[in-house]
Amino acid sequence: MRTAVVLVLVAVAIVALPLVAPAYYVTLMLPFMAYGVVLLGLNLLFGYTGLVSFGHALFIGIGAYTGAVLTTRFGMRQMELILLAAALAAAAVAAPVGALCVRYVKIYFGMLTLAFGMVFYTFLLKFYRLTGGDEGMRLLRPYLLGQSWEGFSKTAYLIGPYYYFSATLLMWRVVRSPFGLCLRTIRDNPLKAESLGVSVPRFRWYAFMISAVYAAVGGALLATPTGNVDPTLAYWTHSGNIVFMVLLGGFASFFGPLLGAFVFIFLQDTVMSVFPYWRLVFGAMLAALVIFAPGGLMGLFARRLPVEVSRG
Repeated sequence: MRTAVVLVLVAVAIVALPLVAPAYYVTLMLPFMAYGVVLLGLNLLFGYTGLVSFGHALFIGIGAYTGAVLTTRFGMRQMELILLAAALAAAAVAAPVGALCVRYVKIYFGMLTLAFGMVFYTFLLKFYRLTGGDEGMRLLRPYLLGQSWEGFSKTAYLIGPYYYFSATLLMWRVVRSPFGLCLRTIRDNPLKAESLGVSVPRFRWYAFMISAVYAAVGGALLATPTGNVDPTLAYWTHSGNIVFMVLLGGFASFFGPLLGAFVFIFLQDTVMSVFPYWRLVFGAMLAALVIFAPGGLMGLFARRLPVEVSRG
């Protein structure tokens, strides 16, 4: 009941934000929602399956570049088709990559995903005529729900129709399904899962595929507000950032990665606007959060809840 009330309040706040907040803070919510889609998929692989990917920015890059290629070279501007194409492209790449990577676990899985991610980054950087190299490619404003919204300025478009479009993408049913239960069984005890007839490599591959699709969709959403994509989207440090967001919020909770993305984005923006050496201060603050909240920020709420219940 308490969770339902919190969800309703959060939903109301998201819907009402463009009506009451300055445009700048509304636009900050756009990368939060894009990363939210990415992290919900990544947490299916990390929190529910127990596999840490250090190359997941590969699929963010695939989604972003799919949108750029379709809008600038093929004239396809429908956002729904762009997201579908991004998902299909990510699935096509994730199928062979995942089939190889899921044969390994722990650090070996992470290193393999990192290697594939850097191969894709190098491809984006070196094949200048195809990808634009380090200058990247333009991504034209997509149509939403069949409407071009050409009467809107860029800011009005982003804080209006695009904001509400981005806020609709969720993944609740996946992790609440029997599939999600199988993944948690695999994470906790793969030998027991195999004895129960669960094909561990196959379910890990499924989780990898789904997380890749969500990352590509999030990548397309992430690139649209800036109108430009470049190879840094697929660089290993970007993969590190999204893994850190999951850890910051707490991978043991479904909503932990969303909280981690929110805190990471808004804290980074605040520190950048105050301190000239913001990377040093920002890194120290994040390190302190992880040290004092090893279970993530959601873990702090979980520890406080029993105390509040006992007092009641």
